[in-house]
Amino acid sequence: MNPFEPPSLYKSPGINVLFILADDMGAWALGCAGNAEVRTPNLDKLAARGILLTNTFCASPVCSPARASLLTGRIPSQHGVHDWIRRGNSRSESADGALIDYLEGLPTYTEILASQGYTCGLSGKWHLGRATVAHKGHTFWHAHGRGGGDYYGAPMIREDGSEYAEERYVTDVITDHALDFLRAQQREGNPFYLGVHYTAPHSPWDRGQHPAALFQEYESQCAFRSVPDLPPHPLQIKTAPCGTTPERRRELLSGYYAAITAMDAGIGRLLDVLEEQDLTDTTLVVFTGDNGMNMGHHGLWGKGNATYPANMYDTSVRVPFIAACPYRVAEGWVAHSLFSHYDFMPTLLDFLGMRHLIPTGLPGRSCLDLWQDGDTSASGCDNVVLFDEYGPMRMIRTLSRKLVLRHPDGPNEFYDVLSDPDEEHNLIASMLHGNEIDELTASVDRWFDRHADPARDGRALPVTGTGQLDLVGRHRPEPLFHQAFLYADPQQAQAFTHL
Repeated sequence: MNPFEPPSLYKSPGINVLFILADDMGAWALGCAGNAEVRTPNLDKLAARGILLTNTFCASPVCSPARASLLTGRIPSQHGVHDWIRRGNSRSESADGALIDYLEGLPTYTEILASQGYTCGLSGKWHLGRATVAHKGHTFWHAHGRGGGDYYGAPMIREDGSEYAEERYVTDVITDHALDFLRAQQREGNPFYLGVHYTAPHSPWDRGQHPAALFQEYESQCAFRSVPDLPPHPLQIKTAPCGTTPERRRELLSGYYAAITAMDAGIGRLLDVLEEQDLTDTTLVVFTGDNGMNMGHHGLWGKGNATYPANMYDTSVRVPFIAACPYRVAEGWVAHSLFSHYDFMPTLLDFLGMRHLIPTGLPGRSCLDLWQDGDTSASGCDNVVLFDEYGPMRMIRTLSRKLVLRHPDGPNEFYDVLSDPDEEHNLIASMLHGNEIDELTASVDRWFDRHADPARDGRALPVTGTGQLDLVGRHRPEPLFHQAFLYADPQQAQAFTHL
């Protein structure tokens, strides 16, 4: 059954969409967000002519589930992607050569746009399975074959589905393919959607992974005061690159900042072509990240799966978000209202005049008033409560409070994020907050009972952060999640209760 109306029933307003997605980029890692050390001149200019949402949160603090939520508008316990995809992206990825469509049967906003006459393209990271073929409404497809890896020699997919090792710097390659798509659109005449999914600034950050001059400039000149220098977190996983010595810290941060600045340069090239082709005024440009990132924050290096048990620190779940479109999006506005990635799909469709095509049963809502003029009262987005999940871990976040629940046995966390924004004092055992904790716990239970698909609910799944192997809900003898335990001593889990 086709869930979308045919194009003849709806005349597109002709607004193009350039959607730029970074990988493992903390909301703190932007010049326009107050970081005086990382150089992001093009993103800063984009924010100056659009809106910067400082309290945007992903739906899950790991890439694949967060990306699936962006595309489908559904939470992981609805779409069934609960960890990063370890199997089924490309034939060379695993011994059995499996190709698995992890969004099988789930409508995406790209399919809705394609049904309304949009030409849809992808350049870069997909990481939701079956990366070798264009699908989900896309007709232009230059994808990364897996989800990460080296910046030189990256596994890439040609338009014909064949795999190859790309010798050039992968950030430049993703930009070049995106430019090919943009330059072809003036001849097409249809409105377009282009997803530019960079692998930057995901690890590796070692010397030799990024342009030498850029890396050296950061290493020799940057003090990195914009990043905390703290003792190692007791639950840090053993497999992540960590800045455990001053020299290693400087090397990794140089690579991370270099990856961001190189990506920003690519984004500048994309914006220049929009200007050259007189498309700036008719193109919505969105920049965000799939999940947050700790680069020493809390003593951690990584995101939600940087610890075992996994974590929901704001640095792991808060992401950058910029939207710009002349005359249609608030210009030069900084908004601190809460906004979730599961609100993105309904807001985007509403922005494009397709409110009637928003699928029913989505957990998010349109926050179009927030995008257009920073006003949240008309849409009801002035009193937003956010929910997040990662396997059996769930979070509720308001402007002033955060509760993290780990099923079935904890440890749990409760923070007053107004007085304790760095989440240093876990108040879960405080008798002063008992009623508040009970009310928030009940809210979590009600929300997930309302929205979770019982066949895909992550509450009882063995998600450990080491990768998903197959579709949730499919009855198969093979395991669904990789179970190699490469973490710090699980007996240290109670350390969360003393933070």
